[in-house]
Amino acid sequence: MNNFYFQVPTKIYYGRDCIDNIKDELENSGSKVLITYGGGSVNKSGLLERIKLAIGDGFELFECGGIEPNPKMHSIRKGVEICKQNGIDMILAIGGGSVIDASKAIAAGACVDFDAWEFFGGPRRVIEKALPLDTVVTMASTGSEMTCGAVISNEETLEKTGRSGFPLFPRVSYLDPTLTYSVPRHQTACGAADIFSHIFECYFNRDSNFDFLSRMMEGAMKSVVSNAKAAMENPEDYEARGNLLWTASWAMNGLFAGGSRQMWSCHPIEHELSAKFDITHGLGLAIIMPKWLRYCMEEFPDTVEKVSEFGANVFGSKDAEGAVKDMEHFLYTELGLSDSLGDIGLEDIDTRELAKAVCSGGAIRGYCELDEDAVAKILADCK
Repeated sequence: MNNFYFQVPTKIYYGRDCIDNIKDELENSGSKVLITYGGGSVNKSGLLERIKLAIGDGFELFECGGIEPNPKMHSIRKGVEICKQNGIDMILAIGGGSVIDASKAIAAGACVDFDAWEFFGGPRRVIEKALPLDTVVTMASTGSEMTCGAVISNEETLEKTGRSGFPLFPRVSYLDPTLTYSVPRHQTACGAADIFSHIFECYFNRDSNFDFLSRMMEGAMKSVVSNAKAAMENPEDYEARGNLLWTASWAMNGLFAGGSRQMWSCHPIEHELSAKFDITHGLGLAIIMPKWLRYCMEEFPDTVEKVSEFGANVFGSKDAEGAVKDMEHFLYTELGLSDSLGDIGLEDIDTRELAKAVCSGGAIRGYCELDEDAVAKILADCK
């Protein structure tokens, strides 16, 4: 067990109609509010209008819509410009992880006199200040509503990278499971795979032996498996949607890291794929995770015992091979996600060039060290 520091300052309102508390929370944050959101679903569903009514009088509202999945710098720069031109006091993000991540970058960019990309690429400047940010979550996935991290794509350089800083923690987040009822089946599946991956990447860890957290993570992964299946069968299953939503929030807020300093392995590979080809993050992770696990078992036999433990405690598997097969069944049969890059039109990718980009900063020193050859092999297996 390593030493660690853990603090999550985000206030959570959970449950039906919890957005009715928005006005009370906004009152001490200023009068000019930038509302950020993605496509047209918040308008079509009436959620945007409902939130405006909950905010009520006494505030000047501005909007920055159209934030895309794998949020791009042009959306960040648009939001920053609105903030600076209008003296915005705070941001209210309505959406899933992409909208919230973009809003974090906007919140930080609005407080500096340089381009917000300099937080993520190039000099990677320190994030010292950000506008207050509240979030209304509409999809169980990244857990960004309870973290101080954001992942942004630069469409000009084809880079996708993450950055964290304490000022990026949302001040308040609203989690109403009913707001996730309308998430389409495929996006529900991708979100579940994303939640699972965040726990999975912490679970396979050589850096910090924290038995208490291992048992918690196994339970959390079991919860994702059972509740994702229930939500796929009945999109308006309040308990299933709620459990996915709450698990997502805890999967990435630092609790499961337990002081680990070890790099993740599947996420850096997926980030390169989604940076180059703009694929859905959870889908890319679903394709990669079982192939990565098989690679570890084949090249590092000492990992087999941990894979067996994972399978037994999450899926009830009999052995390590059964663990991988059960994981594949969950991702590809129960969630219905693609099992290969070829299935989503990426059969002709240059695995060597992608691996070179993934390892541009050196080998991935994760559960099993991955050099360029290792990443190329995993990507080839994904084809």
